Amino acid sequence: MHTLDFIVLFSTLLFIVIYGYYKTRGSKDVNDYLKGGNEAKWWTIGLSVMATQASAITFLSTPGQAFHSGMSFVQFYIGVPIAMVVISMVFIPIYHRLKVYTAYEFLESRFDLKTRSLTAILFLIQRGLAAGITIFAPSIILSAVLGWDLFTLNIIIGILVIIYTVSGGTKAVSITQKQQMGIIFLGMFAAFFFILEYLPENVNFNNALEIANTHGKLNILDFNFDFENNYTIWSGLLGGTFLALSYFGTDQSQVQRYLSGRSIKESQLGLIFNGFLKVPMQFFILLVGVMVFVFYQFNASPLNFNPATAEVIKDASASEQAQYQDYQTQLKAVQEKKAALTLQLGQAETNQQTIYKRQLIELSGKEIEIRKDADQLIHKINPQIETNDKDYVFIHFILNELPRGLIGLLLAVILCAAMSSTASELNALATTTVIDIYKRNQRKPKSEKHYLKASKYFTLAWGVLAILIACTANLFENLIQLVNIIGSIFYGNVLGIFLIAFFVKWIKSNAIFMAAIITQIIVIIVWWYDVMPYLWLNIFGCAVVMILAVILTSLQYFIKKGA
Repeated sequence: MHTLDFIVLFSTLLFIVIYGYYKTRGSKDVNDYLKGGNEAKWWTIGLSVMATQASAITFLSTPGQAFHSGMSFVQFYIGVPIAMVVISMVFIPIYHRLKVYTAYEFLESRFDLKTRSLTAILFLIQRGLAAGITIFAPSIILSAVLGWDLFTLNIIIGILVIIYTVSGGTKAVSITQKQQMGIIFLGMFAAFFFILEYLPENVNFNNALEIANTHGKLNILDFNFDFENNYTIWSGLLGGTFLALSYFGTDQSQVQRYLSGRSIKESQLGLIFNGFLKVPMQFFILLVGVMVFVFYQFNASPLNFNPATAEVIKDASASEQAQYQDYQTQLKAVQEKKAALTLQLGQAETNQQTIYKRQLIELSGKEIEIRKDADQLIHKINPQIETNDKDYVFIHFILNELPRGLIGLLLAVILCAAMSSTASELNALATTTVIDIYKRNQRKPKSEKHYLKASKYFTLAWGVLAILIACTANLFENLIQLVNIIGSIFYGNVLGIFLIAFFVKWIKSNAIFMAAIITQIIVIIVWWYDVMPYLWLNIFGCAVVMILAVILTSLQYFIKKGA
């Protein structure tokens, strides 16, 4: 990295921290700190909701996902607009009418304290883990690529977030997220246009799409009911909708964003704005990844984008190094043939294009086999090294292909995304801890000043815990999948509890409490034995808790009737 990149990177991050601290210091009371004084307008809510979900993982993993697997991942988000409409019509009016700080307060008024506490604890567990991952994700990748110390990066990102989140609470999170989303959009659009600029002169955007389509990267919708496939139109519409309903409707990190709205209408408009901008945003991020794929059809790419694999080869035996070098030579030859054929495809007559496409597909198959063989060799040398390189594709492109200054801006995009998500999570974790656990179980009433201080202390405590989780985490196959898997394990159960609370009035507290505990155990077992794709866990958990609650209530009725 050049000095200019460091200047752009650190000046951007310092601006966010200082601006957030300065604009929101000195909260008056708990309402001001935890709900931002209910001053947020709809566009602030919409951008804040979007920034909370769009973590660094989104901008690191999603382009790599598209590079390897194409645009089909966008189906994961198809259910978001549907969920936003349902939440705006059902959830928001109830939350605002009850004037709650957290979603889980409502459950006590509907059921009892133990049900409220259980759902709050489930949230604290899954969101506490996720907070650590949102710090860890950019840290481990920047550490591997730039050679920076992983432990130090975790601490730096965590401390930057803690400073303004502890100081300003919800208002600080919302205000800084607007600035962060502006930086994110600027950086991603700049990267996209530079990719198109770097393509050969006679390859325009339409040609690039044709090249991507030839390699199957533009297969967006899959209507096959394939239970083994995580990303189909059905998993998106069903599993994705249930995941979005639970995440945006019951997860405090999101609920807190729209509870800060000036009115029900502002909150509803903010969620609808997010719902209908979210899919195009994810589509664009995936398209950036597809364009990176097209770029590497004309330019050399490594056998594996994870730089740690190159270090493994350095420590390998002479024969293993020679074998790896042979793979590199084979890859280079295939890439040169692909580049020549790809250029010919753009200039060929229609009747010749089919032949060129067939040849390109064959060469792509050879390239995939070469990379697989190289990965197997790396795994043989060091089984601990992660050979799945989806999370490293985009950062490799940024550091090796983009001009000075823009590299710093794109790194700032990644870190801003990490900070925005982490800030929301710490804010929500502290709110839930104070309101649902600490304050609710106080025997003697305390002052507003006491709970304001407690909120800041718990924000700090969760920040420290998130840093500790980040420092002890291990890289998963794909970071964006890891976050969604953690959510899917818990979200379906919690959503089922809320749906019963809203719509099934005859089910009482004891039945739903026992059903929730049993369901959580069942879902964890189902996930552990990989019985179904993780997206379906959202529907499964929701259905199981509702069915069990009905069964337990019926049993209670017959037992009482028999007695």
